Amino acid sequence: MVNVNEIWTEKYRPKSLDDVVDQEHVVERLKAFVEQKNIPNLLFAGPAGTGKTTCALALARDLYGNNWKHNFLELNASDERGIDVVRGKIKDFARTKPIDADFKIIFLDEADALTQEAQQALRRTMEKYASVTRFILSCNYSSKIIPPIQSRCAVFRFKPLPDDAVKSLLKKIADKEGVKVDEKAYDALIMLSEGDLRKAINLLQSTAILYKEIDETKIYEMAASLKPQEVNEILQYALKGKFRDAREKLIKLVALRGLSGQDVVKSFYRAITDLDLPDEYKVELIDKLGEYEFRIAEGASEDVQIEAMLAQFVLIGRKIYK
Repeated sequence: MVNVNEIWTEKYRPKSLDDVVDQEHVVERLKAFVEQKNIPNLLFAGPAGTGKTTCALALARDLYGNNWKHNFLELNASDERGIDVVRGKIKDFARTKPIDADFKIIFLDEADALTQEAQQALRRTMEKYASVTRFILSCNYSSKIIPPIQSRCAVFRFKPLPDDAVKSLLKKIADKEGVKVDEKAYDALIMLSEGDLRKAINLLQSTAILYKEIDETKIYEMAASLKPQEVNEILQYALKGKFRDAREKLIKLVALRGLSGQDVVKSFYRAITDLDLPDEYKVELIDKLGEYEFRIAEGASEDVQIEAMLAQFVLIGRKIYK
């Protein structure tokens, strides 16, 4: 039976840099720092679920051994993003003496959520306590980090994990947890996670709590997402002028799965890129998707915008099948 008290993303998190998968361009450089027993300030940038936090924790373990928690402070900047946290928690920890080490590490996750004022204060703190404290900043978008901080850091860019690496780790976890997962279910996990390993593991665990044997249908049900074949069917209805059929099927699925408008747009985007159509029509379809995704994000009625999007697909379909 699956232990619901364990979070698999933490249970299977690598404990050492040697265990980190498919980020060799980052890991090899970090190992060199560990060998020298010294690191500069670091900036980890890249998509979610690609190993930024894992590498920071693994680096601290390799560097400090069993005492790593005494010399390591982890903060999530999206929770505490104002100047007060820089002047308070960060400054207090930065100026205290490290334990059995030359320096301590402050890890700021989601540092791109820090306000401009907080980043300016952080820049001065990084400079003032450089002799006893190193900073590791993690962010999705390095462009949101002010240039003075970027210039004080060695930048490491993380790439989305390839499908085979994600599938290999998911299979390893499923085997250890005694969960039977078929190949199409793995493909669904990979497609829905889009290179985000954390999302894939969480979705696998959520499904495994309810089912001992997992197939593609159960994954899509748990993710509250449209299957590719369902999206293709709706697309074909719309492009061939069957607006009523496309509308009825989509409304039924949205109500059944509890989908948001942006979920629907993302599902159509993946399907359109795989359509057997000339690029000029794909470009037009994706252009319309972007327009309606923006309208939904700005607060327009999701039901109206989704139906308007289908209507645009019908008009584009008339050009294709005229």
